[in-house]
This record gives sequence, structure tokens and C-alpha cells, in this order.
Amino acid sequence: HERLQHPPGEAQVDFGTMEVVKDSHAVDVKCLVMSLPFSNRTAAVVLPAENQECFLTGLKMLFEEIGGVPQQLRIDNLPAAVIQPRTTKEEAIYTDAFLQFMAHYGFQVQSCNPYSGNEKGSVENKVGYVRYNFLVPAPVMHDYDSMNRQLAVSLRDDMERVHYEKHVLIRELFEEEQRHLLRLPQEDFPVFKVELFKVNKYGEITIDKTKVLIPSGARHGQVRAILRWDSMKILSLYGEILYEEKRPYMMTKRALPWENIISTWHKKPRSFGHSRYSEYLPGRIKEYLGVPNLLVRQERLAWIRAKLALYPILEVNERLYELLSEDDDPAVVEDHPYDVDWSKYDSLNRPWGEGGTA
Repeated sequence: HERLQHPPGEAQVDFGTMEVVKDSHAVDVKCLVMSLPFSNRTAAVVLPAENQECFLTGLKMLFEEIGGVPQQLRIDNLPAAVIQPRTTKEEAIYTDAFLQFMAHYGFQVQSCNPYSGNEKGSVENKVGYVRYNFLVPAPVMHDYDSMNRQLAVSLRDDMERVHYEKHVLIRELFEEEQRHLLRLPQEDFPVFKVELFKVNKYGEITIDKTKVLIPSGARHGQVRAILRWDSMKILSLYGEILYEEKRPYMMTKRALPWENIISTWHKKPRSFGHSRYSEYLPGRIKEYLGVPNLLVRQERLAWIRAKLALYPILEVNERLYELLSEDDDPAVVEDHPYDVDWSKYDSLNRPWGEGGTA
């Protein structure tokens, strides 16, 4: 090993897997992290996958965030950019889309050797730094745009700390480094991929390892898909639009263990107010359980736990008024001294029906 010197204007990028919470469900997302070792500036964006469309879109967003384009970019052997990894005898071979992207922005790329993460150690450390300082505990994500705006603000504030080795504010070093960045091009680089898909006898095609039903797709032997990082458009071979929707991985999520969480709160109702999971509850349920009287809260936790055995948590939240009115226990429904005045909350036009939180 040899300690490397990092001139201004060079950057390293890498993906890391992070967890967020959306609609009271856990979602794994990919975080594309950029590190500029000279100034120790960090930038990051959250994306749904590590494919070519997400990678190139993420790079565009990172370039815009730092206000320029690094002269040289160091990457590992990402399938989104590299067809054939670098060997002792040959340089890496890149995808056509990535070569076009490089030519448009004017930067040079350096691919690491296989299984040599130490060659981009700065960004390897930054992936963990971003995860444990800004995405733990798992934040609530309403959508990718708002999540990335929040992350960008946090990482800009992070520049106000002192560089670990140069003893100067990272912000001051980054201002110096910006003068070495390439200018952003005036024309935008469109990121999309066009693929042909064979339609099966059920009128389905497989995108992102998910079968997607195409209306009237069975009449077409093949269809053409225009794939962007977040959406897809399916066309017939004659150009007729057959289907438009978000990409399947945009809707992938897994349920949090709400029955176990609610059972723990039921045993220790005081812990509800201090639990990180309370922030992930849908709005109506969160308000319903937020009553200050611990005995009443315990009763309500037992009621919610019983309903979760029958319905998903988002359905309990959406039908909360109806389910409460079906309950014959007056202590739960009408005359309870700590009951919630629901009109007070719903009159604020909050997005309860979408599982929003207060």
C-alpha cells in the first residue's frame, strides 16, 4: 500500500444500501455517495436501485449539488458503468451509455481493480459516515425528491466542521476546490434506456424481476419499453402508448413488525413516547395513542393490537372512525374522558388517507 495524494477536482463515488420508512413500511434504498478527498466534501442522493438509469441520474444530481463536474471520477466495477473489469493486462471496458455520459460532461474515469475497495477508501468511509450520521435511525421518506433535499441540506451543514488533517473548515477547502471543477454543460443529458420485451400469453412482460400486465398486451408479440430511473412507458412497435407507470421497484416495501411493536408498548405504555417507531405510525393511529393517561393508552394499544390481527396498519388507520364506531365499548368510543376529537385533526386537511403523519 502507498498513501495517495488527492489533488483538487477529483472525486470518488460508490453505492450503499440504506433503510428508510415510507407509509409505515420499511424500504431499502440505494444511496449514491460522492466524496471529494481534497476538501473532504460529501454529497449523496437516495435512489431506488443501482441500475444504469439510477446511476447516471444520480451522478447528474451530484454534479448539480456540488456546482460542477470533477475532472476525474474514481469508481468500482459497477455493472451500470463497467462491462468488463480492469485486469493486469487490460483496462476496464465501459458501457456505451456511460461513455456518452463521460463525453457529455467531459470528465475522465478511473476504475478500481477488482476486490480493491481500498483504492477508493475515501468514499468507502463516507458511505458509512452518511448512513450512521444522517440515516440512522431510519428517517420517514415521503418521496425521493423531498428525501434528497433534506439530505443535501444536512450535508451542506456538515461542511462547517474542521478537516481532520488540514485543520481548516471543509467549507473553505471546498470553495477552493470548486475552482478546479469543470463547468456544468448547458444542455441536459437525457437518461433513459430503450428495450424490447416479449409479451407472454397472459399479456405480461418482466421488468425489474416483476411481471407487469400490459393492457391489450396479448395482441402484441413484442413491445418497446422506455425506462427512466423512476418511471416506464410501454409502446407498441408502431409507437402506440400501451401503458405508463412507475417502475416496479419504486413500490417495493416490507411491513414493519407492528404487532410485536404494539405488544411491547402495551406492556410498557410509557415507552411509546420515546420509541423511534412512534414516528413511523400513520397519523390517526399516532394521535389516538398519544393520549397522556397511561391506562387509557394501554387500553387503546390493546385495541389496536387486536385490529392488526385482522387488518393491515394502513387500513386500520384509514378506517379508524368506522372501526371505533363498530366497537360497543363506550370507554373506547364516545364518553371516554381522554377521547380524541377527530374533527379537530381531520379539519386540518392532513393527508390521512395516504398514510401521512402529523
